[in-house]
Amino acid sequence: MNFIPEYVQRNISPDALEKELLSLIKKYNAIRNTYLIVYTSSTGKQIPDNVINQEDYYLLHDLLRDVPHKKVDMYIETRGGSGESAEEIVKLLHDRFEKVSFVVSGEAKSAGTIIVLSGHEIFMTETGSLGPIDAQMRIGRSVSSAYDYMEWVNKKREEAEKQDSLNPFDSVMIAQITPGELEGVFNALEFAKELVIDWLVKYKFKNWHETKTRKIAVNDEMKKGRAREIATVLSNHSKWRSHGRSIKLHDLVNDIGLIINRIEDDKSLAEIVYRIQNVCRFIFDTTATYKIFATEENKIFRTAAKSKAEPPQVVEIKHKCTKCGKIISIYAKLAPNPQIDVEFKKKGCMPFPKNAKVRCACGMDADLSDIKKQIESETNSKIIFEGEA
Repeated sequence: MNFIPEYVQRNISPDALEKELLSLIKKYNAIRNTYLIVYTSSTGKQIPDNVINQEDYYLLHDLLRDVPHKKVDMYIETRGGSGESAEEIVKLLHDRFEKVSFVVSGEAKSAGTIIVLSGHEIFMTETGSLGPIDAQMRIGRSVSSAYDYMEWVNKKREEAEKQDSLNPFDSVMIAQITPGELEGVFNALEFAKELVIDWLVKYKFKNWHETKTRKIAVNDEMKKGRAREIATVLSNHSKWRSHGRSIKLHDLVNDIGLIINRIEDDKSLAEIVYRIQNVCRFIFDTTATYKIFATEENKIFRTAAKSKAEPPQVVEIKHKCTKCGKIISIYAKLAPNPQIDVEFKKKGCMPFPKNAKVRCACGMDADLSDIKKQIESETNSKIIFEGEA
């Protein structure tokens, strides 16, 4: 179910897209008899603010201040962000509303997963996905996965023990890490896990009174035990192999045992949810907007402004092969930040080749020299090639 071609053919303007989004929210509310807020960010735009943060909490607080409804649904799509801000948002929703539900049709990763697991109900489409429990935190000038950062530090520690030394670049990076910073990363991971356990017991399991098969009465200890099992599985990154791994509805229901409502079971609701997802993505793809807050009555769009003070740390290029049409994802690193390599290689991107040439799987070669000149000219920065400090 893809509605992007429809909006392309209609040549719909940004203003019309915004009106379309509010209209879809209104239709959703009529079907579900609830109050929907769309809280979504572009998962493809590498902007530091494009994660869950405290400013998001303040905006949501303002949008929901005078809502008279007792039920709220939140459509959420995010790569993750601050665990502390996620906690504030969840408290806001549960303090204001008697019933809180979440709708996931795209990605709700990391701290987004933590928020979703606080719902009394969770609704997902077949395309929706959660991720391993984690939190992102600001380290230096970049925002990193707490788990990935700890993994990188441990890997360098093992290398130092085996080789009795580190290369100059890694030595400089390691020298900047303080014990307090490492403790903060560890605490962020534990904090995320504790939030999930607490919220599952308090909200998701609120009306769980007997076991499904043996019909045994469920007490608080059983709820805590089950919540701990779920949190342990979701925080086991070795099981999921990647911080960015997509955990689909099937995995959550059959492998983890969570009760999830499948949106496709209601065709009318499914069409609206998929349209909301596609309209948001179309807005992100055709404008400078990177984050959307929207209800039936109001909307707040955050847009990216060019900054002369701080150049970008990385540029992502989508090269289309002139022979077979395949898209090759390439990233040009402009700052000596090892987390850039970690994040973009996990996305399936290849580093910008030092000789500025790339070969497609079909055998077609392409020269990226002009692109290299354009990137370095517009950013006033030199591309850092793999293996360089």
